Amino acid sequence: MNADHLTGAARPVARPRFSASADWIGLAAVLAAAGAGYLLFPDNLALLTRIIGMIMLVLSLDLVTGFCGVATLGHAALFGAGAYAAGIAAAHFGISDPVAMIAAGSAGGALAGLLSGSVILRGHGLGQLVLSIAIVNLFHEAANKAAGWTGGSDGLTDIAPTPLFGVFAFDLWGHTAYALGVALLLIVLFLLQRLARSPFGMLCRGIRQDPIRVAAMGAPVSKTLLAMYVVSGLVAGVGGGLNAISTQVVGLDSVSFTLSASALVMLVLGGTGSLYGAIVGTVVFMLFEDFVSAANPFHWLTIVGALLVLVVLFAPRGIFGTSVRLLERSRRR
Repeated sequence: MNADHLTGAARPVARPRFSASADWIGLAAVLAAAGAGYLLFPDNLALLTRIIGMIMLVLSLDLVTGFCGVATLGHAALFGAGAYAAGIAAAHFGISDPVAMIAAGSAGGALAGLLSGSVILRGHGLGQLVLSIAIVNLFHEAANKAAGWTGGSDGLTDIAPTPLFGVFAFDLWGHTAYALGVALLLIVLFLLQRLARSPFGMLCRGIRQDPIRVAAMGAPVSKTLLAMYVVSGLVAGVGGGLNAISTQVVGLDSVSFTLSASALVMLVLGGTGSLYGAIVGTVVFMLFEDFVSAANPFHWLTIVGALLVLVVLFAPRGIFGTSVRLLERSRRR
C-alpha cells in the first residue's frame, strides 16, 4: 500500500518534459507572486511570512510523499525541530544572527529527519502512518517536558534576531522577515528543482512507482529513502527557523499532529509529486482559511471542508495538477 491509496486523491501530478527555462519561469512566477503579495497585503506581511514557512513544510512533505511514496502524518516533527533549534540557539546560546539561526534550524530539521526517517521507513503502508503519528507525539511530549530548554507549554521566548547582514532590522511590520522568507523560498525551490531532475530524484520516483523492481536492479532503496528524508528535514528546518525568526517565539503547536495533518491537506489540495503543487496548495488553503475565518468566524471550518471536498471530487490531481493536465489537453487540441 503506497501513499496514493492512503491519501485517496493524492495522485502524482502528470509531469511533461519541461525545459530548464521552465524552471526559471517558475522562479520568476514565484517572485512575481511575492511582489504582488507585498503590494496587496502591505499590512499583513506576518501572514505572508507564515505562509512561506508553511510552504517549506509542505515542500518537505512532498519530497517524501509525492516523490518517494512514503506515507507520513508526522512531518511537523521536522518543522518543529528546526524552529526549536533556531530558537534555542538564540535564547540559550546567544546566536542571534538570522543566517546562523536558519543554519541551526536546517541542521535541527535534518537531524530530526534522520532520526524519524530511521524509524518510519521500517514500516510499510498503514504501519508508516502509525509510526509517523507516534514520532510527532514523542517530539511534542519531549518539547513539553524539556521546559528548561523549550519553555514547555508557555513557549520559547527571548528570541531577538539581530539585523540581517547587520543592516536590515526586523521591524514590527515584518518587511525584513518577509524579504528573508522570499529569498529563502527562491533558493530552496531552485535547489529542489535541480534535485528533482538529478539521478537521485529520478531514483526516488522509481522507488515510488515500483520499489521491488528498483531493489532488484541493485539500487539501495532504504538508503535512498533515508537520504531523501534527511533532505526533507533540512527543508522543513529552514521553514521552522524562519518561523522562529519572524514570530520570535516557538510554541508546541509547531510540533503538533494538527500541523502535520494540515500540511498533508495542503499538499493534496495543490497536487502531490510537484513542487509547485505544494506551493499552490499552501497559498490557496491559508489565504482561503484567513479570509473565511474573518468573514464567518462561526462556520468557517464548514466552508473550508466544503472546498476540500469539491477539490477531491472534481480535481483529484489537485489544483496545480489538474491545471497542468487541462493545459496539456488544450495544447493537443
